[in-house]
Amino acid sequence: MTPERLAELIARFPSQRIAVLGDFFLDKYLECEPALDEPSFETGLNANQVLAIRRLAGAAGTVVNNLAALGCQTLHAIGAVGDDGEAFDLRKCLHAIGCSTDRLLACDKIMTPTYLKPRNIHDASLAGEHERYDTKNRQPTPSELHKRVLAELDSVLPNVAAVVILDQVVEDNCGIVTNIVREALAERAAAWTGVLFWADSRKHIRLFRNIAIKPNQFEAVGHANPLPNERIELERLKATLPSLRVEANAPVCVTLGERGIMVSDPQPILVPAVKVAGPIDPTGAGDSVTAGFVIALASGATMPEAALIGNLVASITVQQLATTGVAHPHELLPRLELWRQQNPNYIRTSNTM
Repeated sequence: MTPERLAELIARFPSQRIAVLGDFFLDKYLECEPALDEPSFETGLNANQVLAIRRLAGAAGTVVNNLAALGCQTLHAIGAVGDDGEAFDLRKCLHAIGCSTDRLLACDKIMTPTYLKPRNIHDASLAGEHERYDTKNRQPTPSELHKRVLAELDSVLPNVAAVVILDQVVEDNCGIVTNIVREALAERAAAWTGVLFWADSRKHIRLFRNIAIKPNQFEAVGHANPLPNERIELERLKATLPSLRVEANAPVCVTLGERGIMVSDPQPILVPAVKVAGPIDPTGAGDSVTAGFVIALASGATMPEAALIGNLVASITVQQLATTGVAHPHELLPRLELWRQQNPNYIRTSNTM
């Protein structure tokens, strides 16, 4: 990847048209001042005092945030939210970055998924975070939403270059990407060969078919519950990816944390990460990889080129503390130069490890 090639791809970002389908959450940050803590008169428990509230679109919304920051000017949110205040806040966040919510359906039978994130206003590191409170729908998604969501997808398919599927809810069939929707997406992807379909999932990544998938290193080999600091050996991944690609019937992109990304289309190729110093916050890093990868592919990048752009984007977002960060086009060229300095002997071949 040369600076000229990266600039050529970046110049195409604004013209891309991308739909993001899946679980849209509201990220709600409560900025707490510990010096003002007081005991509750009724219970004696500590009452955290909130000085400010920050609201961001989360989960599938984090992908949208990153696509918008990278310059994509036509974005569609496809999914469903509750008929509640959190839905109002979520739509407002998406509107602020230019994303259409015409296909984000309202349903009074569900809640708007929300990550409530209290934190110490003086400590932006991970240590400043309090316990998080998650609001999710833990009952099966109403059956009528399946047809409505798929109808919204069908209405937009003729006018988009890519569809990103973000399956955030781990409880089976309690999010937007249910078994029924997943099967229908496989059919749409097989029929709409000119549209890039890309999936990321917290739990069900190996169930997608005809759709490019982004498992992490453990999901790629079917290793559940990894230990802290555990990693999968590269040779094992290299041996596993061809069969995983056949199973998915589509390209595979495996994230390896600080080691980078391995792609298989069809042969495994490792694209090293950018090494960054200082404190990092990995929250939303995978979603930023997805955004960089998809907009690059839609703009004509090869799989290894798109993996590198995904690495560049993630190296920027992880350095933004106490938020799910985003990267902007003007930040990518300096980060590419850093990557080139760190990898002077990198040669893109199927045997690069």
